[in-house]
Amino acid sequence: MGDEAVLERQWRLPAVALRGVLFALVAVFGWASQGLADAATWCGILALAALPGVVLPRHRLLAPAGQLAEVAVVVLGTLATDGLPAWMLPYLIAPFATAAFDAADQTGDDDRYRRVRTWVPPVLVAVAAIGLVALTPRVSPYDRGTYVTTVAVALAFGLASAVGAWWLRRSRSSDLHHSQLPYAEAAALLTQLRVVARQLPGSTLDPGGIATEIVDTASRIPGVARAAVLSAASGRRLVVLAQHADQRVDWETSPQLNSLLADAWAGQKPQAGQVPLSRSTQGPVASLVIPLVAEGRTVGLVAIESDDPAAFGPEAITAAEDRTKGAALRLETALLFEDVRSMATTEERQRLAREIHDGIAQELAMLGYGIDNAMAILPPEAGEAKGELEDLRSEVTRLVTELRFSLFELRSNVDRQGGLASAIADYARTVGASAGLRVHLSLDEGGARLPASTEAELLRIAQEAITNARKHARAENLWVTCEVDPPYTRIEVTDDGQGLSGEASEGRYGLAIMSERAERIRGSLEIRPHQPHGTTVAVVLNAGARPTPRAETPRPGSAAWAAADPASRTGQPPRRPDRDDN
Repeated sequence: MGDEAVLERQWRLPAVALRGVLFALVAVFGWASQGLADAATWCGILALAALPGVVLPRHRLLAPAGQLAEVAVVVLGTLATDGLPAWMLPYLIAPFATAAFDAADQTGDDDRYRRVRTWVPPVLVAVAAIGLVALTPRVSPYDRGTYVTTVAVALAFGLASAVGAWWLRRSRSSDLHHSQLPYAEAAALLTQLRVVARQLPGSTLDPGGIATEIVDTASRIPGVARAAVLSAASGRRLVVLAQHADQRVDWETSPQLNSLLADAWAGQKPQAGQVPLSRSTQGPVASLVIPLVAEGRTVGLVAIESDDPAAFGPEAITAAEDRTKGAALRLETALLFEDVRSMATTEERQRLAREIHDGIAQELAMLGYGIDNAMAILPPEAGEAKGELEDLRSEVTRLVTELRFSLFELRSNVDRQGGLASAIADYARTVGASAGLRVHLSLDEGGARLPASTEAELLRIAQEAITNARKHARAENLWVTCEVDPPYTRIEVTDDGQGLSGEASEGRYGLAIMSERAERIRGSLEIRPHQPHGTTVAVVLNAGARPTPRAETPRPGSAAWAAADPASRTGQPPRRPDRDDN
């Protein structure tokens, strides 16, 4: 049902009440001035004339015809009583106001019907005015002045009521329109986005892929040694979407600490100089920052460094601008699409968590209470029945525990202040403490951040791997490694359980989900057996972005890992700040 139809139904009862009040008022005036017989006769005729407006207020022909009939009855009733005391004139408010209220609705099926409704109020006023003025000669000269004054006052009140009804309908319709306008615009934009996304090359809107193309293009400029694409994130920081370098680069992601980045972002003009764009750059350097501007908005920055201090002259700057021209709009579109998808996903997860908590979780809890009550009233000789109830109670308890884990997983998100490694560590600690798993953490995360959507997908992959180890592997130990060096990232979850051969169908379905998530963020997922028993799940993002890795992390469960992890042997808290055990 449309907004105007809802508004029409809301005001139908007040309109009938207005007619009823005015009808009662006219009946009292007529009875007092003309007597019961005449008042009853003309009120009966007026009631018949008002019937279409009460029963069929939206009919195209009967509704305006009924309003015209009401005006005609008022004029004729005034004529029949020789003008004065004009006891029927107050009723003119009803047809005038109703017609004006209908005329304010501009949502008719066709233009002709809308024009008819627009002309009904002035026609009714004209008929009433002409009819009442035409009666003036029939009024005695002694009462003529009083009659003209009475008619003028009645018409003025009728016009005022018509203007008030028209304004009320239009203002209310405007409020409804403005309240629904954001949703209408969002629906239209999302529809257009869906159509356009299907027409794009590759039918994808991937910020990482577009950023990689930009970096590849910029790296072909003569003299370029390192290049990266940075985009905005929360907390007035930048995130590295893609990079090209022969060595590991620790890019500066805080524009406030680098004048070239800040000036390029704010001024939307290329900035060149000898200020390093990364914290890992040593020696003389030439730096160039190209802003990616779309429709007057800075979308991101292309950061370029060269080991030749004189590498970026006017010609190189012009060449860099030409190579990145047109990429800003593509990147902005992909980032906006990622934001919309991320918001929709987060909202859906929160909705599911609320429904599970308020629905099946509460019902299972009540079922558990019912079983407890049944066990309490069993007679002592019902030993077999009590055993069955105890087994059922244990199963209900297990289901409630699983639901609590599911709720925790649905509500877990990456805190913009804490980071991905912190979110994964918190989840692993909580699950390990509840499931009796000994959790070994190896965390390595710098100040740079991944895009929010990428962090969310990596968190879900880690959660699924940890959940599989808890539910299906029957493991005792869980090793979680998280290394975040944007755009490079490696998440690895290893357990010492029964291995892939013991995975239930539900666990294998979880593996498929992890694979889909990894493909979505252009990562690689590896699932391999862990010796002597167990499973390792590893997801790597932008492996080529870190050609010079640090010393290899000892494999979980190995002698090197045990030597580097005193807690695994002694049960004491670890000494290294980047490691923790639960």
